Amino acid sequence: MATDSSPHPAALDRPSPLTLPVVLIGVVLVAMSISGTAVALPSMGRDLDTSGSALNWVVAGYNLAFAAMTLVVGSTADRIGRRRVFIGAAVVFAAGFLATAVSPAIVITDVARIVSGAGGAGIMAAGGAILASSYDGAARNRAFALMGTMAGIGIAIGPTLSGLLITATGWRGSFAIFTVIALLVALGATRAQESRANGAGPVDWAGSVLFIAALSLLMFTLLEAPALGWTHPAILVAGVAGLVALVIFGVVQRRSVAPVLAPSLVANRGFLGWSLATLTTSIGFLGVLVFLPTYLQAAAGLSPASAGVAMLLLTAPVLVMPMVAVTLVNRGTSARLLIMISLALVVAGNLWLTGLNADDAVAVVAAPLVLIGVGMGASFGITDGQAMALVPVNAVGMAAGFLNTLRGAAEALVIAAFSASLIGLLTARLGDAGSAGAVSAGRLSTGPGAAAELAAFTWSWQVTQVGVALLCLVLSVIVGALILRGARTRNAT
Repeated sequence: MATDSSPHPAALDRPSPLTLPVVLIGVVLVAMSISGTAVALPSMGRDLDTSGSALNWVVAGYNLAFAAMTLVVGSTADRIGRRRVFIGAAVVFAAGFLATAVSPAIVITDVARIVSGAGGAGIMAAGGAILASSYDGAARNRAFALMGTMAGIGIAIGPTLSGLLITATGWRGSFAIFTVIALLVALGATRAQESRANGAGPVDWAGSVLFIAALSLLMFTLLEAPALGWTHPAILVAGVAGLVALVIFGVVQRRSVAPVLAPSLVANRGFLGWSLATLTTSIGFLGVLVFLPTYLQAAAGLSPASAGVAMLLLTAPVLVMPMVAVTLVNRGTSARLLIMISLALVVAGNLWLTGLNADDAVAVVAAPLVLIGVGMGASFGITDGQAMALVPVNAVGMAAGFLNTLRGAAEALVIAAFSASLIGLLTARLGDAGSAGAVSAGRLSTGPGAAAELAAFTWSWQVTQVGVALLCLVLSVIVGALILRGARTRNAT
């Protein structure tokens, strides 16, 4: 792929007034579908007469397709046109939701969710590329901050709004509504300007297939291992095959004329540092977002509504902090300083959550949740803009795809790893895998063993949080080193 010598285009035509609103609506739609679908699972399970792994893949299949396809779709957008891919992705997204809404069986539902995940990947990757190629300077920073804000809004309101839609229209009606909105997004995107890389080479089919296969196999391993066991033949084969495919993918990319993931992009220390920053905050945020409500209800006795209100301590800062952070950067505050503060807040919040207990759970989690939410929200506002500013304009689709691949993979992997940690620790403490699974899902017994189960549940949470905090700390140190070294390299040149 030919690349521009500058990370910014020499001159940008004025974008259509619809460009930013259409991309932002697409982003919030994808984010809501990520966080809100789980609310529909009980209704879907009853209607389709299914449960267990087949039902869980309604969420997991979407996340898997989203993570696996984002990088590939982003690189494709650079080659054939970012607007074209965005419109096509919105149509695919809508088709998947429509198929889900009318699905008569869980197998069809799972396949339809995979289709929707692929469409969501295109919306996020091509949408980011459209913003990067349409805006520059402070306008680009604001556009990406708004993109982060809308992603935060979608994550925050997804469960609540989905619950209201399901109550009003049923789960099939809620999926139908998403279909209509996605089609309107595709229609609005026809007014955006088209852009593509200059001198783009042929599609890297080998790299695309290898990347999708590697990520799919590795994510299958982590998602199914808690249920099948880490020594199950299928888990061992999938894990080894995924690692082998990943190694071969790296070799192919070095030899490809037009790689799906250019080695020069990964070698860009500044870009890699900002990319790992978004990975770090996602790790520190998602486990708490998904699993803490269960603890608050099962261990602390909160109602679902009260638990949802308590979680606003985590999600509300994500709604306001992206614009606060980008405003500070546009006024001269160092973006590197802000991201390191954000990472420190995420680490501190997760470490503070190790004090979680059932007696005064809300009081204990209040400050940590605010710290994590502020750190996550601030990173939403600056990571994408700073990362994309370091990338040649011809590679913005690839770069946006890489960033969102990290986010999508982090979401699925963190959820799987957090669940596996809780169940594994509970099994070690209780001595029974069945009881461990029930307790991790919030079904504590009311008999003589209730106190022991509660103590084990709290202990497993505390130990898991230590692991999350330490992982975020290590990644934060790596991010700091990469960002500072990347800045020195640019200053030297």
